[in-house]
Amino acid sequence: MSQTILFDLDDTLIYCNKYFHHILDRFADQMLEWFGPTGIERETITAKQTEIDIAGVQVLGFKSEHFPQSFVDTYRFFQEYTGRTLSQLEVDDLWKLGLSVYDLEVEPYPLMDETLESLVRQGHELHLYTGGDPIIQRRKIESMNLERYFDDRIYVRQHKNTDALENILFEGRFDRANTWMIGNSIRTDVLPALHCGINAVYLKRETEWTYNVIPIDAQPSGALLTLTELPDVPPAIHNYLKESLMKESG
Repeated sequence: MSQTILFDLDDTLIYCNKYFHHILDRFADQMLEWFGPTGIERETITAKQTEIDIAGVQVLGFKSEHFPQSFVDTYRFFQEYTGRTLSQLEVDDLWKLGLSVYDLEVEPYPLMDETLESLVRQGHELHLYTGGDPIIQRRKIESMNLERYFDDRIYVRQHKNTDALENILFEGRFDRANTWMIGNSIRTDVLPALHCGINAVYLKRETEWTYNVIPIDAQPSGALLTLTELPDVPPAIHNYLKESLMKESG
């Protein structure tokens, strides 16, 4: 049976977190050079940046400015805490460092094309639903030539939550019993899918952004599958549908 499948983009189809971790390491190194002599430890710096970053996302959504702003706000916090003289040059350098994450090369997860092609061959309709700055996300989509699979069925939202997903499903008149959300984030992919009454595949990644890791406190009305590899998606959906048909006929 043909299904409607919505895919998340970052850390579902293409790598994302590893680039942020790389820039965060550089940020922590620089901050330690400036504030280490005052007794501030690296773990304290990274914990404060995480706190500020998550608070910013909850207010601003996935605006590109929130990440460099978290660097600047963390810097200003420790500058005030330690009494170290504020340097506008240092502030500007941190802002540029934070923005540089969006200039890094886009890299697909292994067998991304093969996975999407397999689902298309099986007759499923693919949609792409991603959170972030529209210009940045569109650039990623174009660099991976993802329109081959998703055509105009692409949704970019600054706030990726239950309301945003509900709006997409309602306006598109999706058949919810035969619709799936595939993503790595419990917060922005899995829980909204469950709250909206569609099937969900949690594509669990080894290293995840703290913002995305929260308890699954909603009951599925359909499928809730947990996988660790993108190529496992087509057979997992196929097997679930097969088992469901056997139960109905039995």
